[in-house]
Amino acid sequence: MNEIIKLVQVNTLEWYHKHGRDFPWRYTKDPYKIMIAEFMLHRTKADQVVHVYESFIQKYPDVKSLAMADPEEMKKVTEHLGLHWRSRHFIASARYIVKELNGQFPDDYDNLRKIPGIGEYIAGAILIVCFNKPAPVVDSNIARFINRFWNLGLKGEIRRKKRIVKIAEELFNLENPGKFLFAIVDFASLVCKPDNPDCFQCPLKNNCKYNHGPSPNKQVSGSDYEPSLKSPSATSDTRRPLSEIGRWLRERKYLKIEGDIL
Repeated sequence: MNEIIKLVQVNTLEWYHKHGRDFPWRYTKDPYKIMIAEFMLHRTKADQVVHVYESFIQKYPDVKSLAMADPEEMKKVTEHLGLHWRSRHFIASARYIVKELNGQFPDDYDNLRKIPGIGEYIAGAILIVCFNKPAPVVDSNIARFINRFWNLGLKGEIRRKKRIVKIAEELFNLENPGKFLFAIVDFASLVCKPDNPDCFQCPLKNNCKYNHGPSPNKQVSGSDYEPSLKSPSATSDTRRPLSEIGRWLRERKYLKIEGDIL
């Protein structure tokens, strides 16, 4: 395994064990509950979702009960999240799973993507968390971390960039990809934030190219993305150059947080 990939996995998991957030959907491997959590978390902070999620699961404990739900009753539950259109996803997805899949979630990416409302990220999250299958799960926050740590210098909508996906594939190729997903989600939300990342507290700071690497304008090939394992010199100048300030401003423009995940 790539040594720097292993370093990121181990250090992020160690950080998560000490600082990780506690949410009810992290105690299940039921793909139905993970799907519901992800629908609710779209563009919404996780703390706002907890109570609604728990009430929802109590009222609709499985996919069959949801498939028989009254759409108007459903709206009463989802309206607290501020986006009424979400109720369509819940009903449509449940009815598709019951009718087309005999009430069972598939364990492969292509068939998961056929379920109404399930996009790339949710399909990957279900594979990772529920079936323990590695998948390149990337949202804007995970993409931001990868872009910074390896100093790829990518701009705009970067989630589907080849270099981002390639690194994500390696990151999630480990024994417990679900736990690592929770870890990197929290790390990107609490440490490697879009605004004012907490580099001082970062457990990866000695290997991160965001502060110590070459200019992000430098071309980085798909096979040449490893930062040095050596710590930066204690005598090196730690002041940020103007080019880095410019990069930070660009990230604020393009990589806004759009709610939480998992």
